[in-house]
Amino acid sequence: SLVSILGIAVGVTALITVISVMNGFDRELKDRILGMVAHATVEGVDESVRDWPQALARAERNPHVLGAAPYVEREAMLQGQRVSGAIVRGVLPEYEPHVSEIDRKMVVGKLDDLSAGSFNIILGRELAMKLGVSVGDHATLITPEVSTSPMGVQPRFKRFTVSGIFEVGMQEYDGALAVVHMKDAQTLYRLDGPSGIRLRLDDMFRAWSVARELSGQLGQAYRVSDWMQGHSNFFKAIAMEKKVMFLILSLIVAVAAFNLVSTLVMLVTDKQADIAILRTLGQSPRSIMGVFMVQGVLVGTLGIALGVLFGVLLAANLPEIVRWIEQAFGVSFLSADVYYISEVPSQLEWSDVSWITLTAFLFCIIATLYPAWRAARIEPAAALRYE
Repeated sequence: SLVSILGIAVGVTALITVISVMNGFDRELKDRILGMVAHATVEGVDESVRDWPQALARAERNPHVLGAAPYVEREAMLQGQRVSGAIVRGVLPEYEPHVSEIDRKMVVGKLDDLSAGSFNIILGRELAMKLGVSVGDHATLITPEVSTSPMGVQPRFKRFTVSGIFEVGMQEYDGALAVVHMKDAQTLYRLDGPSGIRLRLDDMFRAWSVARELSGQLGQAYRVSDWMQGHSNFFKAIAMEKKVMFLILSLIVAVAAFNLVSTLVMLVTDKQADIAILRTLGQSPRSIMGVFMVQGVLVGTLGIALGVLFGVLLAANLPEIVRWIEQAFGVSFLSADVYYISEVPSQLEWSDVSWITLTAFLFCIIATLYPAWRAARIEPAAALRYE
C-alpha cells in the first residue's frame, strides 16, 4: 500500500510540475512577443490612413479595444561602425504604451526622448551591438526608396542620434527593430500619414473579428492582420507539447495505478480465507467487492493528496529551486546565449490541478475493479477446503 501511495504521489507531482512549467513558457512567450506586437493591425492598402485621429477615436469606441496607436513601418539599412538591415517603426510616444510595452523594456533612455524633428532613434540591444553604437552615437538610416537629383538617382538617407536602447529578450526585436518618431518616419519616407493603426484588445483571440469590423467602418481599403498570423506557431507548438506531456505523464500515473492493482490482487490472495468466512457469515459478493474498492480508493486518495501537495509546492517554488541548484553546482539549465528564456518559468493553474486530480482519481477507481471482482468471485468452500 505504501509503495502504491508513493507511486501515485510521484506521478501526480511530476504531472503538476511539468504542466506548470509548460504554462510558464507559454506565459513568457506571450509576454515577450505580445509585449511588442499589437493584437491586431489595420493597415492602409498602398496608401496612408486618412484622418487617423478620427480613425483612432472610432477604434477606441469599440468595447473590445483597450488601446490604439498609429504607426509607420518600413525596411531600411542602418549604418554605424558597421551596417545592418532593420525594421524601422515610427511611433507616437504618447500613444505607443497603449499597444506595446516598449517603454517598460528600455535599458537606456526613455521612449519620450523621441520627438518630432529631433531625428532620435531607439535601437534593440543586439541591433546596437551589430552596428557598434551606443547612446549618443550617430547612425545613418538609408531607405530603399531613391531620389532623383542633378547628381543622378540616389537612395534617401538621414543621420539619426541614438537616444535609447531597449531589450525584449526576443531576437526578432532586439536584433532587428529600430524605433523613431512617427513624424520623422513620415518625413523620411515621404508619407502623408501613418501606415496603419495597431490595436490592443481585452481578448486577443477576438483580434481578427474586431479588426475586420473596424476596417469596414473606416471608409477606405484596409489590410487586416492579427498576432496569430505571424506568431501562432510558437503558441500552437507549446499547446501541442502541453497535451503530449499530459498524455505521457498520465501514463506514469497509470503505471502507479497498476501498482495499486498488483497490491490489491496480492491482498485478495492473502485474505482468501477471511473473505470466505465473511461470505459464510452472510456478506454478499457486492459488499465484498465494495470493501476492496474502498481500500483501493483510500490508498489512491492518499497518494493523490500527497502528489497534489508536493506538486503545488514544487511548481510554486520551482524557479527559486532551479536558481539555487544552478548557484550551488555551477550549472546553467537555460543559457542566455542560446535560449530566449534563460530561467525556468512556472505558472500554477488550479484548473490543471483539478484535471490532474480527477484523472488520477479515475485511474485509481478503475484500478480497484479487477481485484474487487476477483475477491467477489471467491467461493467459501474452495477457499476453506484445506483450512
